[in-house]
Amino acid sequence: MSGIGRRGVGGFAEGGKFCLRGLGWVARHPRWWLFGLIPALITLVLYAVALVVLGTHATDVAAWATPFADDWGWRGVFRALVGVMIFVAGLALAVLTFTAVTLMIGDPFYEKLSEKVEEDLGGLPDGGDLPFWASLFRSIRDGLVTLWWVLLFSVPLFVLGFVPVVGQTVVPVVGAFVSGFFLTVELTALAMERRGMRRKERFAVLRSNMSATLGFGVPLFLAFMVPLMSVIVMPGAVAGAAMLVRMRLAPATEGQARATRPA
Repeated sequence: MSGIGRRGVGGFAEGGKFCLRGLGWVARHPRWWLFGLIPALITLVLYAVALVVLGTHATDVAAWATPFADDWGWRGVFRALVGVMIFVAGLALAVLTFTAVTLMIGDPFYEKLSEKVEEDLGGLPDGGDLPFWASLFRSIRDGLVTLWWVLLFSVPLFVLGFVPVVGQTVVPVVGAFVSGFFLTVELTALAMERRGMRRKERFAVLRSNMSATLGFGVPLFLAFMVPLMSVIVMPGAVAGAAMLVRMRLAPATEGQARATRPA
């Protein structure tokens, strides 16, 4: 099921092509692009409110977290710096978790979008169908597990980022590849679950196709770093992930496809 395919630079480039194919698909289907914007916009509003609240009360949180500085003459400056660090940490956490939270909130939306892409490509695969609530709970559970792995890698990388030279050269590159991998994990989950693939099997398939996995995820991660770009690109990323799974990671056979009328 994993497929051999090309590896190295060729596989990376192939993965990147699926990003463009997904964006091209939503460009040809603007109604579905608008439909896919809804969960990302909801998440953006929630995160914006949370960051505004955090920014407003960052100094208060810093004062609560540093009672040992009550008698310091320069406690105001110190706590202001701590407040800035708290806000920056919250902003970084928002960037790291935005995709996972958006996918959890938008599971019903992106499920429909992903299905529509596969219908356009010839039909939905057999197997893997679950009742709505079972699918939703499994999506939330798997999203939290993936988020745990993201934080497990991201926290050490964040600390290493303060190391001179290495923190400004090696760490950003490694961070982009790690984040790109897990971004692909999250985005391909819908299409892989549709094929009856559980979390461990999905990870195994993605690791065995590492070049294509990174080629798909790294450009998206870099795009998501641009303010508001994650909202605009998310529907295309979901569409591209469905294509990546169908055509590269777990290509459907004629026996797997259910006959559906083209839209």
